[in-house]
Amino acid sequence: MGPSASADRGGESGSDIADPGLAEAGRARIGWARRSMPVLGLIGERFAAEQSLGGLTIAACLHVTTETAVLVDVLRAGGAQVFLAASNPLSTQDDIAAALVADGAAVVYARAGADRVTYDEHIHRALDSGPDLVVDDGGDLVNTLHTQRPELLGAVLGGCESTTTGVIRLRRMASEGTLAFPAVAADTTATRLMFDNRYGTGQSALDGIVRATNVLLAGKAVVVAGYGPCGTGIAQRARGLGAQVIVTEVDPVRALDAIMQGFRVMPMTAAARVGELFITATGSRDVIGAEHMALMRDGAILCNAGHFDVEVDLRALTDMAVEINRDVRPHTDEYLLGDGRRLLLLAGGRIVNLVAAEGNPPTVMDVSFAGQALVLGWLAREHGSLRPGVYGVPPAIDDQVARLALASSGAEIDALTPAQQEYLSSWQPLFPDSVP
Repeated sequence: MGPSASADRGGESGSDIADPGLAEAGRARIGWARRSMPVLGLIGERFAAEQSLGGLTIAACLHVTTETAVLVDVLRAGGAQVFLAASNPLSTQDDIAAALVADGAAVVYARAGADRVTYDEHIHRALDSGPDLVVDDGGDLVNTLHTQRPELLGAVLGGCESTTTGVIRLRRMASEGTLAFPAVAADTTATRLMFDNRYGTGQSALDGIVRATNVLLAGKAVVVAGYGPCGTGIAQRARGLGAQVIVTEVDPVRALDAIMQGFRVMPMTAAARVGELFITATGSRDVIGAEHMALMRDGAILCNAGHFDVEVDLRALTDMAVEINRDVRPHTDEYLLGDGRRLLLLAGGRIVNLVAAEGNPPTVMDVSFAGQALVLGWLAREHGSLRPGVYGVPPAIDDQVARLALASSGAEIDALTPAQQEYLSSWQPLFPDSVP
């Protein structure tokens, strides 16, 4: 598929959005989110003064939410022109897309519930901008750029990826020598792993589950597949609500950590027999397959907190069903199996916290997006000294984000004294003078 020649259905600036009339509602929601995003506000002021992204074009493939809108405002304040496509049609908030277009903050290609053809078209239209920088969430934009739009690669100075799944794809590209520009793995910083994954996804995934089902988590046998940063947060929050949490893992170190944190650990085949609610958070595929669903109890709930809808084998579930009842509750589908059991799938197997809820709270995304904004500013300055490949976020950026977040919350920390700095930096024993 090449550059899109489809008609403009969005109204303004070549955008493709659902309803421009939703702009006012979107503005109100963006304003609410902005109140809880002071770190991005401080960075936006600096970007505006320095024009850190002046004259640059940014193509972004992100969840079109209130928090993303605040990030877009910061990039625009820094002098960038932003072309935004949705990274997941089911998470797109049409009122936010309308507000961004109406206020001239970005050219937006995003419609809630868009089909796969439209989703791909939107990515191409964002790339039609001929970007200098790219921002991705899951790797689809970068993948499309390399496989279908290689004529644009020469102009790209660098990119930023915000998910574990996307970084895995970038590292594979780099190892094969096909990644054409420097890309920063924004998801690997200490602040992001802590805030976005553990606290953000841990809370918002359960929020989505409760909204979709109104289930009582206390006393429920909850199976969390994957004990990485997201799975850790989900398991901890579920236990905090009184659930009996079981963890499944393939990594022995993570499995050991889960045991030492007090969780039961077992293979999915064993967990399938006892679980009542299953939450995948692995970044892999077919984590819950036909062999597992065949063992589950009647009424078991299945959902996914990973980026792509491949962690629950949806084809196998569909093949096993003799009847599918869509939307028995909003974002809840009931699959009736041949033996009379019913399995409930949430959010169509897509990322439950963004489809059935509103995603991570603004306070969480403030920290995550602050890091991404600073990374884009760093790439704009330093791209000439960087070779194609995957880079970690410079430690100074992570430190700056943490300090800004602490300051915005009114917290203060200690500073090392010169004597302490000398003591910690020397390999020779340094002792205070002996007391007479």
